[in-house]
Amino acid sequence: MLESWFLRVAGSDPVMQAFVAGVVIAALNLLGALLVVVWRDPSQRSLDGALGFAAGVMLAASFTSLILPGIEFGGQNGLIEVIVGISLGVLLLDRADRWVPHVHVLITGRQRSDQTVSEADLAPLLLFIVAITIHNMPEGLAVGVGFGSGNVAEGLSLMLAIGMQNIPEGLAVSVAAVNAGFDRTTYAALTGIRAGIVEIPMVLVGAWAVSLSGALLPYAMGFAAGGMLFVISDEIVPETHSNGNERVATLGLMLGVVVMLYLDVSLA
Repeated sequence: MLESWFLRVAGSDPVMQAFVAGVVIAALNLLGALLVVVWRDPSQRSLDGALGFAAGVMLAASFTSLILPGIEFGGQNGLIEVIVGISLGVLLLDRADRWVPHVHVLITGRQRSDQTVSEADLAPLLLFIVAITIHNMPEGLAVGVGFGSGNVAEGLSLMLAIGMQNIPEGLAVSVAAVNAGFDRTTYAALTGIRAGIVEIPMVLVGAWAVSLSGALLPYAMGFAAGGMLFVISDEIVPETHSNGNERVATLGLMLGVVVMLYLDVSLA
């Protein structure tokens, strides 16, 4: 049902399908950012649980929608090609983390009454937004690769997976902005758009690359999976386990894995 509806909207061209999916996942990032308008003071426990759920969704999607299909598509050399892609994805994200210093931003707590934004507040916030933007790149690429492969079901699974994890991620960014002293409504929207918009061109790049040459598909799938796995291990899990909420974050991760497995099987 979802697949037939999506095909009516996006048509049969894989690049156009990827574009529509990119708009959807960027919109869900914006939705997450705007949640701060109604969920005015989310606790650290809630945020850690939500981000753990996002990590679980990404973890399952990396294997069910990228690594295993990539190996199958590559045939005899599929495993080697996917491993090469994973290695390149990890290398790129590792370099990106060195280019943009890892910054832990306090995303909960009471908003200051003066509402002024100092340079001391702005610098780590900007680094946080840049880091989130960089980490969104392999996610957008993964969705584009999924649709570029010609397998609409895999593409939809990835779209739903990335879209679901974009909601808590968008919320975390907007809460950080509000607690730095920015306007709750206006800046929440701006941060959501800024962090998620990069996914649209990356979706198109992924779809275009594998549509141009099917031989790139196993490498591209591995590359996107490697980037996502790096983000999970290097960023999300340590962050959610650093505030005394390890159990909640772990349960959130397991729930995310189960939800993504269900979606992957039901859409197959």
